[in-house]
Amino acid sequence: MSEPNFAGNIIVNLASLPDFLRTPILKKRMTEFFSKNQDDKSEIIVNALNAGPTIPFPNFSKLFKTWLEVLATINNENREDMFSNYFRHILISPEKIILFNLDAIFEIFLQIDKEKQKILISSIKIVFDKLDEESKRKMILLTPDSARILFNF
Repeated sequence: MSEPNFAGNIIVNLASLPDFLRTPILKKRMTEFFSKNQDDKSEIIVNALNAGPTIPFPNFSKLFKTWLEVLATINNENREDMFSNYFRHILISPEKIILFNLDAIFEIFLQIDKEKQKILISSIKIVFDKLDEESKRKMILLTPDSARILFNF
């Protein structure tokens, strides 16, 4: 019997909240994430990757946009920690990211403020550059062409 996916349930619930509630809750959850140990962070990331494709896309897109906007406001170290954790789990289970509509997700990224995009791109590039060559190759294969150009992969 599998354990309940509490993090996944939180993600689904967050996605359906209005902006004025979703943003502060997401900020609080993100702050809590960075205080957790690596095993807990891994569990949260895996649950998020599992839950994402189950959320109706209009709700997911609002949640993802809010997540990006909040992520752009936190310090570099934490932002890189977040991307590093996601990269690691995507590389372990690339099939999880394939279930997402990556082109549509990239379009959401393009909707956020240009300054926030620059901040996020910088952190993504730093994390990407730290990967070994095989991991870089896998990430490039998983990345939509338009994103690959923007991120200069």
